[in-house]
Amino acid sequence: MAMAEIRSIGVVGGGQMGSGIAQLAAVHGVDVWLLDTDSQALTRATNSISTSIQRFVSKGHLSQEVATNALQRLRCTSNLEELRSADVIIEAIVESEDVKKKLFSELDKIAKDSAILASNTSSISITRLASATSRPRQVIGMHFMNPPPIMKLVEIVRGADTSEETFNLTKALAERFGKIVICSKDYSGFIVNRILMPMINEAFFTLYTGVATKEDIDTGMKLGTNHPMGPLELADFIGLDVCLSIMKVLHAGLGDSKYAPCPLLQQYVDAGRLGRKRGIGVYNYRKVPEATTVLSRI
Repeated sequence: MAMAEIRSIGVVGGGQMGSGIAQLAAVHGVDVWLLDTDSQALTRATNSISTSIQRFVSKGHLSQEVATNALQRLRCTSNLEELRSADVIIEAIVESEDVKKKLFSELDKIAKDSAILASNTSSISITRLASATSRPRQVIGMHFMNPPPIMKLVEIVRGADTSEETFNLTKALAERFGKIVICSKDYSGFIVNRILMPMINEAFFTLYTGVATKEDIDTGMKLGTNHPMGPLELADFIGLDVCLSIMKVLHAGLGDSKYAPCPLLQQYVDAGRLGRKRGIGVYNYRKVPEATTVLSRI
């Protein structure tokens, strides 16, 4: 399958990552099926994509013609069968190996023989995901950064059996999307999260043991190391449940106690404090009612 033949892509998962990947593909001239079993998630995704594309137009980064064409290329579905014609299917669902394996097994049965099955996983073994299919040579990791339309990086991960052709096609597709590609071997956490998540986990330990306030931890890393966001603020943006899941994968996969998740991170997740998406994580993002604000000034 030559690069020019990649005309249709399926994206499974209508969350922030899936909708962002679908937007990228549509803007760069690829027909896209965005699939989610939750119709409300698809409605949110469609609205989010439309708003995002219009924002690019208003800033002069996209022409109105490109924007209109992109939205026409995007179709949403809750029916896996619609992905039969896709040249590449990118999975962007919950960061759970069991759930992903089940999906890959189902995709393997309905996808055409030449289709590449890619995972947006940020830490889970591509080799193990490929083992759920009859086409391990055509399974690969294609890890986009959040948010996909803006972040320049794609981390490509080759499983034990991923073919050279699959790698080359996936790399060319990422570059067609305007991304810079780095390549990782299939070890837990790959490159970015192998380095990033232990730093976030250590920031939680710094908070947990009372070394400093959350504000000072984040300010220290922003002004001391020139990071655009502090590690705790970044964790809230990523999702504390995602951070915890990746730390567990690192701990199990690499077998070193230094990857053990901080108890405070575990506690926040147990309490439902998952970050920005829930309105509260390390920080509180919920709007204070006006009456409370007025009273606090008296």
